[in-house]
Amino acid sequence: MILRDEAGTRALGARLAAHVGVGDVIALSGPLGAGKTSLARGLLGALGLAGEAPSPSFAIVQPYDPPEVRLPVLHVDLYRIEHPDEVDELGLADARRDSALLIEWPERMGARLWPDALVLTLQPQPSGARRLTARVPAGWKARWSLI
Repeated sequence: MILRDEAGTRALGARLAAHVGVGDVIALSGPLGAGKTSLARGLLGALGLAGEAPSPSFAIVQPYDPPEVRLPVLHVDLYRIEHPDEVDELGLADARRDSALLIEWPERMGARLWPDALVLTLQPQPSGARRLTARVPAGWKARWSLI
């Protein structure tokens, strides 16, 4: 899928918001500037977040809870994680029981990334567009076809 610009990237995030629920994991992969945070902002905005979601690069985990959004979401940025063992300290496995997880830089988790995660990879193109590829697990197949 080609996302022509930032507006298209945010629009994809908004479409995803209609299909995400508690317990879901959406992993956003790609180099710096690929549009991961733009996609996350589109999803969070469609879930009801007023204003611009900050990048969680320094906080690592940015929580959003109702009534701010329609369901609890943890926006996670693992860019500063140096070893997969550090992910355990974040308590994401427990948090997943009560929230949806939106994870940037999931490759920093190593083998800890759940096999049922929807993995979206954004790759910048020379035109300024982004190429999106998806690894769609069984639990997402029916929902992904609606996006």
